[in-house]
Amino acid sequence: MIRRRGSDDTNIAFLDVISCGFGAIVLLLVIVQTQSPEVIEETETDQVGSVRALQEELFTLRGEIDILDRELNAKHEQLGIEDELVAILLDQLEVSEKRLFALDEENTAAEGPRGELQLALQSLTDEMRRLYSNYQNETNYIGGIPVDSEYIIFVIDTSGSMFTYSWPRMIQELVDILDVYPSVKGIQIMNDMGQYMFTSFRGQWIPDTADRREIIVSQLRNWHPFSNSSPVEGIQAAIQTFYQSDHKISIYVFGDDYTGRSLEAVLDTVYNLNRQSGSSEPMVRIHAIGFPLMLAVGEADAAARFAALMREIAQQNMGSFVGLNDFR
Repeated sequence: MIRRRGSDDTNIAFLDVISCGFGAIVLLLVIVQTQSPEVIEETETDQVGSVRALQEELFTLRGEIDILDRELNAKHEQLGIEDELVAILLDQLEVSEKRLFALDEENTAAEGPRGELQLALQSLTDEMRRLYSNYQNETNYIGGIPVDSEYIIFVIDTSGSMFTYSWPRMIQELVDILDVYPSVKGIQIMNDMGQYMFTSFRGQWIPDTADRREIIVSQLRNWHPFSNSSPVEGIQAAIQTFYQSDHKISIYVFGDDYTGRSLEAVLDTVYNLNRQSGSSEPMVRIHAIGFPLMLAVGEADAAARFAALMREIAQQNMGSFVGLNDFR
């Protein structure tokens, strides 16, 4: 009997292949299924939370970037104004140097006649100083307002009613007041909330020059910060920040109405604030100008409250109150 070994070898080889394939499948399942479904779900949830947190942080950073951009633009605008002022001052310096050079040449060419002219000018200057001193001693008032101060602070109501209707007249009044003071040692512009028009001069005096006065008027045309139509905060900030015993200071308050509750409380606050301990004399003068818009639009009570308040404040603090009869 002949035995056939070929078929047996084939069957064994087939079984080997099947076993290896089954083993490979089991091995893949062991390798792939390393985590339970619960763990996978928790991992996906954590990733979603992380993405949301990163998105919120991104939105926050974008908001901060927008704020910083606005602040940077404001600084650039302020820097542009300062650069313009520096350029103007440099031009004036150049003109002055040229004039000085020309005078030196004239002095070299005609020393004798010019020496006599200098003596005549000196005599004339001394006489002018004497006359001006007498004039100052006899008339320290213009239109009932004392003009003996060396430093001026304007506290301006920047509310909607003032800015919309009385702004051109207010600017003209400010210019007229500055014209009364040809030269002072310092100027400051604040609104009735105590906010500065020139933030670069916060807590400092603005130097008084012709160019600086022009810049003040130019900036004032579009200056419109929030206001609560009450001068208390502005007066308080002006006195507390700028008073010095050796400075003669006048505060000019511009407004058209008063929205606070108690006039008496404001009077007491300003009176106590503007007095040194044991003294009845005010530390600074406080003047006021009332604009009659509220009278024109039928809000007589608000205008009357402002007039009554500022008239009494001016009287208590060696100042004057002027009520205008036309806001145009």
